[in-house]
Amino acid sequence: MRLHTLLRYGAYPTIFGGAAAFVLIWSSLELAPWPAFALVALAGLFAIAVLERAQPFEADWNQDHKDTATDAIHVLVNLAMLSGSAYLLHHLAGWVPTMTLWPQSWPIALQILLAGAILDVSLYAMHRLSHHVGWMWRLHAIHHSAERLYWMNGERRHPLSALLLAGPGLLTAVLLGAPAAVISAWLTMLAVHLGFQHANIDYSLGPLRRWIGGAELHRWHHRRDYAEAQVNFGEFLLIWDWLCGTRFDQPMPVQADDVGLNEPFPQGYTAQLVWPFIVPQRS
Repeated sequence: MRLHTLLRYGAYPTIFGGAAAFVLIWSSLELAPWPAFALVALAGLFAIAVLERAQPFEADWNQDHKDTATDAIHVLVNLAMLSGSAYLLHHLAGWVPTMTLWPQSWPIALQILLAGAILDVSLYAMHRLSHHVGWMWRLHAIHHSAERLYWMNGERRHPLSALLLAGPGLLTAVLLGAPAAVISAWLTMLAVHLGFQHANIDYSLGPLRRWIGGAELHRWHHRRDYAEAQVNFGEFLLIWDWLCGTRFDQPMPVQADDVGLNEPFPQGYTAQLVWPFIVPQRS
């Protein structure tokens, strides 16, 4: 019981907090983010995967639903895109004309938080649009087609949907003059957080669940009924859901068979990439 409680309340602050601490220290030393940040993200995701076996939220979600191989490809492709974006930002710094509005004199931790806020509010807006604009939903539906929630679901996305979600916030931060290392630092932390947001771990954020988008609340966003899933859009902070009236919580947890879509969905990676372009638009 003590170990269960320790893992339940200590998993997120230990793993996410450890990754964040490494990123902050590394950034403060002005060391190159590549490939260190990519390795930190991978280490965090590996730790989450191990904890899923040790303390699952739903035992059935640890079983292969004929989706593991496809999800692994999604993870590899989208983490490669994420790492590639960080790499390009680092090497293109100085080549892209930007404004001089970024507070370069701020401590590095505050700069990372500012970049995170810009990216997070943009992700909320684009995420919500992806549920209400027909062609965007068809791309985003891949993410919601999962019949179980576990660590790889955080990157189960159509590459075009990933670009649509992250692009506006990244572009805004870059144009404002945010250093590439600052953006890379936040993206690394976000990758670990998204692993937790979809993790099949019986864990809790305690009172922080009101403000941080952990799995406890995000599982409601993956409910099978489309109308009921229009809640808890926040990728990291839930403050945007509070302000826009889309935050939802209740004591009863989501049931194992209540996630996914109410329509057939292909299982193969290539078929999933093609699906948005052949399925009829939602009426």
